[in-house]
Amino acid sequence: MDAPEEFSESYDVVVLGAGAVGLLTALLLARGGCSVAVLEARRIGDGTTGHSTGKVSLLQGTKLSRALRTNPLPVVRRYLEAGTEGQAWLRRYCEGHGLSVPGRVASTYAVTDRGEDRVRAELDAATRAGLPVRSTRDTELPFAVRSAVELDDQFQVDPSRLLDLLVADVEAEGGQVHEQVRALDVRHAGEGVRVRTENGRVLRAGSAVVATNQPILLRGLFFARLRTMRSYAATFADAWAPAGMHLSADDDTRSLRSSQSGGEPLLMVGGAGHVTGRGSAAAHRDRLLDWTRETFPGASLRHAWSAQDQSPVDGLPYVGPAVPGDHRIQVATGFDKWGLSTAPAAALLLVSDLLGGGRPSWADALRTWAPRQALAAPQAAVTNAEVGWQLACGHAGRLLAGDRPPLCTHLGGVLRWNDAEDSWDCPLHGSRFAADGSVLEGPAVRPLR
Repeated sequence: MDAPEEFSESYDVVVLGAGAVGLLTALLLARGGCSVAVLEARRIGDGTTGHSTGKVSLLQGTKLSRALRTNPLPVVRRYLEAGTEGQAWLRRYCEGHGLSVPGRVASTYAVTDRGEDRVRAELDAATRAGLPVRSTRDTELPFAVRSAVELDDQFQVDPSRLLDLLVADVEAEGGQVHEQVRALDVRHAGEGVRVRTENGRVLRAGSAVVATNQPILLRGLFFARLRTMRSYAATFADAWAPAGMHLSADDDTRSLRSSQSGGEPLLMVGGAGHVTGRGSAAAHRDRLLDWTRETFPGASLRHAWSAQDQSPVDGLPYVGPAVPGDHRIQVATGFDKWGLSTAPAAALLLVSDLLGGGRPSWADALRTWAPRQALAAPQAAVTNAEVGWQLACGHAGRLLAGDRPPLCTHLGGVLRWNDAEDSWDCPLHGSRFAADGSVLEGPAVRPLR
């Protein structure tokens, strides 16, 4: 029989992941009197939040029309209610900490026939869901637009600055934030849980919140309900910069907003998304950069980066128990590139569950498990069939390769070399590894052999 594990520390709640959701949850719990520890596998800002474009908007590209394909209209309305409450909370937080967040127009626009059809669908979905949008062709964009839908009084933030403020506030409330501490697993232990880390520490807690973008747990099989997407962003000087925030509905998505660095006004461009590990990352990135230079002649590249997020098969985030009825292990995932818009609501929901408070009226829109999610079964089947095909083709090709690529430590997928970021990426569920084999992104937690 194995010797009993030694618990090095004990807390009311351990939060895995120091992005927006993890830190907001930790802050609210600490304010509620809980002892809280946040474990970040890398450095603060290295993950999805730190690499986001910082938009906080209820108009989210074509999100609402896509969500209506697999969710009843009342549920989509409650998703907007959650976003509205969370957005208001974050606006108050930013203003209370001296961050200027003036209202801006957000738009979803189209430059192609197919994109125009999607804009019409989004206008219809948003109107039915109660969002006060308007249709227009007269935008501030300096190129021809076929149609657009707009929403007033949205805002944008500097994600790095926001994370710094949240860390400081968590610690000021007595919480602890630990960088470069990777959690390996979370399991039940008596009436609570135990969290085992890569450096040998074992933490005891009453509950755990897994906010690691893609959950690191096999429990709940969330990797089978998500598609991991990678996208690219860059800032340019000497280019037109918008007053609002814009996102195209075309096949090749383009995101546009203004930014600043050292007082220099910049144009921030994003897009060129693809499933992680599939296709040439450098080709996707370069397509975005080339488009920007062609559209804005004279634009000078300042910075370029990439980010990763999870697209849920049923269109809405998963926030709550990892398995039905077990409130000791909670997850938050599937924000579909709109984490800053939805993270405050997710944190409010998690804390209400963990502290036993009244559940918000919009809670069922973010449930991890709900009967309505059966409507997304066809999409889940397609997504997992693609994963199976990638697995089979990868291993068949590996048998024939002279220099065999490594296998993912999550579920054994054959890794692909990312020629833009010098990493090994998994085409199954998006795990990423540095050239030395260390883990960059989950759900994998163990380095390459």
